Amino acid sequence: MTWLDLADDSPFGLDNLPYGVFSRGGGPDRRVGVAVGEHVLDLSAAAGETAAPFAGLLGSGVLNPLLAAGSTTWRAVREQVREWLAEPRYADLIRPHLVPRKEITSHLPFEVADYADFYSSEQHAINAAAILFGAEAALPENWKRLPIGYHGRAGTVVVSGTPVVRPSGQRKPRRDTEPSFGPSRLLDIEAEVGFVVGMPSTMGKPVPVGDFAEHVFGVCLVNDWSARDIQGWESQPLGPFLGKSFATSVSPWIVPLDALEHARVPQPPQDPEPFEYLRGAEPWGLDLALEIRLNGHLVSSPPFATQYWTAAQQLAHLTVNGASLRTGDLYASGTVTGPAKEQRGSFLELSWGGREPFELAGGETRTFMEDGDEVVISATAPGTGGRRIGFGDVRGRVVPG
Repeated sequence: MTWLDLADDSPFGLDNLPYGVFSRGGGPDRRVGVAVGEHVLDLSAAAGETAAPFAGLLGSGVLNPLLAAGSTTWRAVREQVREWLAEPRYADLIRPHLVPRKEITSHLPFEVADYADFYSSEQHAINAAAILFGAEAALPENWKRLPIGYHGRAGTVVVSGTPVVRPSGQRKPRRDTEPSFGPSRLLDIEAEVGFVVGMPSTMGKPVPVGDFAEHVFGVCLVNDWSARDIQGWESQPLGPFLGKSFATSVSPWIVPLDALEHARVPQPPQDPEPFEYLRGAEPWGLDLALEIRLNGHLVSSPPFATQYWTAAQQLAHLTVNGASLRTGDLYASGTVTGPAKEQRGSFLELSWGGREPFELAGGETRTFMEDGDEVVISATAPGTGGRRIGFGDVRGRVVPG
């Protein structure tokens, strides 16, 4: 129930209420907001006017102070926002602080402390091995023993809509005898789901699987751009570097974990049984339905519930050596890919390494991203009463290097 004129099928209903940071009219004043229907509630202004006890956490123009406040405060803020929007007695007080979403400019919602990316879709790992090394290639020996990941570059995490400049670097196709330097010819996307850390941890003390919800504030969408030709040449033997660090796009809205209770599902069976530090009693698989559009054309619909390793297991592994968490840490799932061809989460897979161009509307085809192309990744999840909640979009357009 709400006094708002809110459509029943709105992806931003009261069971969602994702957080972001916005400004109006291109001005410099950045505000913490909550998306609801076609509006954004200026949470900074509403909290200040009502003298809410958490108002002091919302004045810096980023979510980090709220993230650092911990799960008890997160739930208290969420319940207060829901009360403001549900109870008619608050309508006159709150209505002036509702801003049409079409009038805002979104900004990166939090200051990114560190960024890590995982490799947790079994089907993506199988596809990548087959594309790169042949149909008989096996998963790496360690793949089902631990969530494989790499440490990325926090400084090039950008908000949805930021243009992506085609990166340059060294590349050496297998047919060439010498490497060359220049703009990437195999620019790719990776459709992923990101997890935003709120509560930090102490160095030397691992975070158990069961403490996942005490440290992770919420979920966003991620496009971890990849220059496959640069990556392929440089990743011998240390792994991704310049082929990944030029841009990682995130959606402007952070969906709280508490909004995803109806999306939680058991993860796929794990064999062999993981080590004890990776076991947990609570299910933290998430039934998210992703969609990838290239220049407006739907090219793939990856299902997140197929991920072999969960976000809770990834967090436990990330810290098991004693590495500490910081407020604003972001870690991503790795490419989300399902078993069907139309569920592949990267162009590497959709074009099978460039050997099988895929079709767009009007007869166009693609293997990898061309200058001027725009990719949009969106997602929904089950909410209350059979409704679905939304994550917004993460979009990026390629511009020449």
